[in-house]
Parts: sequence; structure tokens; C-alpha cells
Amino acid sequence: MKKKMLPHPTTPTLFMVYVIIFFLAILIRYFVAAGIFYGYYYVWRGEKFREKRLSRRGWRKGQIRKEIIWSIKSSAIFAAVGAGLYWLWQKGYTAIYLEVGEYGYWYLPISLIIILLIHETYYYWVHRWMHDPKIFRTVHKVHHDSLTPTPWTAFAFHPWESIIEAIVVPLILLVLPVHVFVLGFYLMLMTVSSVMNHLDIEVYPERFQKSRFGKLFIGATHHHYHHSEFNTNYGLYFTFWDKWMGTESTKMEPSEKIQEVKATSR
Repeated sequence: MKKKMLPHPTTPTLFMVYVIIFFLAILIRYFVAAGIFYGYYYVWRGEKFREKRLSRRGWRKGQIRKEIIWSIKSSAIFAAVGAGLYWLWQKGYTAIYLEVGEYGYWYLPISLIIILLIHETYYYWVHRWMHDPKIFRTVHKVHHDSLTPTPWTAFAFHPWESIIEAIVVPLILLVLPVHVFVLGFYLMLMTVSSVMNHLDIEVYPERFQKSRFGKLFIGATHHHYHHSEFNTNYGLYFTFWDKWMGTESTKMEPSEKIQEVKATSR
């Protein structure tokens, strides 16, 4: 049902202003998140974490520069989609809401879990599709040019993949009521999670990873195997689709030691 229109006129010029604002916000969020992890683990404490890197192969020449350039292009696409979502919200076409009392406090975490599960399902199957040889070179190869990922790999997508990545959240928000603060938290979580998964250094304690609860979540080790094996570990936040579909790397078995990752990555 179309909601009451908000009193914000939208013209092409104003829409471009929205795009620029969203672009700057996304770019700053990306640079802050990736920069903090890169600065801490590879610059400030680089010597301490050198032996904890999951991949033994080094970065390709000019890799980080290329990743940042692709990430800026991706951020521009994300910004255009974000501006479009904002326009839809202004016109009352989305389910985004402002008043917590409209659905109650109890619904805030529930809506976060729902959007996480929907996005996870979408991403898993689209990600597998992007690894189809007929699709891979055009859509997904740019991301996998980073055989050894870095925090800057998180947004390093071909424009086609950026569009595919970007459209799912607006589609969800057309029908799923989500408070604006939950949406903001989710977008931040999305960025930080992607940076951590591409860090190539596992930040989760080994005990947590081997616990029943910890095995539900994807970390740098899980995603490391995706970049090194290509046909395993397609998930985004959770491991359940990979487990159900038999696409989780066999190296993720509980008996495996994290240190063995290094030996298999030489």
C-alpha cells in the first residue's frame, strides 16, 4: 500500500545531490572500516600478525590500488541505488518507518534477523550463479583477481556485480518493515563484516570458531577458502547454506587447525 507522501520534492538536480551525499557517506564508511583494519593489522601491528596471515602468497603488484579504484566505482553505484531508495521512501513506497512504537521494541531485533536471513539466502544463490563459467569472467572475476584478499577487497566489484549486490536491500525494504536505525546498523554491519571476512587474518578466537555457536558465522578463515578454492564457501554472514548444500570447504572441519590454513595456501 502506498503511504502518505512526504513533503520533499524530487527533481533531477536534487536527486544528483542525494547521490553525491550517499556516495560520500558510503565512501567514508568504507575507507574508515577498511582503513582501521588495514592500518592495525598490516601497518601498526604488521610484524605481530605476519605469521597469522591465512595466505602465504603475497599481494599482486598494484593490487590494493586497483581494489580501491574498483571500490570507489562500486560506492558510486551503491550511492545511486541508495538515492533511489531514499526517493522511494520519500514517496511512501517503502516499508521503512521512523516511530519505534509502530511495531514495538521487540520487533527491532526480529527485523534485523529477518533481513540478515533474506540477504544471506539471496547472496548465497546469486554468488553460486556468479561462479558459473559463463557468468564469472564478466561479472565476478574482478573480485577474484585478488587471490589473496585484503580489507580493500571488500568493495572491489565489477559494476555488474555492484548492481547485483546493491539491489537486494531496496527490494527487501519495499515489503519488510524496518526501522531507520535498524537499517543504519545493518548497513554498517554489512561493511564491517565484509572487511573482516577479507582481512586474511582471523580475528575470531579459535575456541569461538570451534564452538557450536561460532560455526554458524563466517569469518576470514571461511572466506579465505572461497578465494583460494573458488568453488566452496559461498555464504555472506552465515554458514548454514554452505552446510545444507554441501558447498562448505572440507578444510572447515572441526579437526582442522587454523594454522594448517597456511600450509595449504603456499
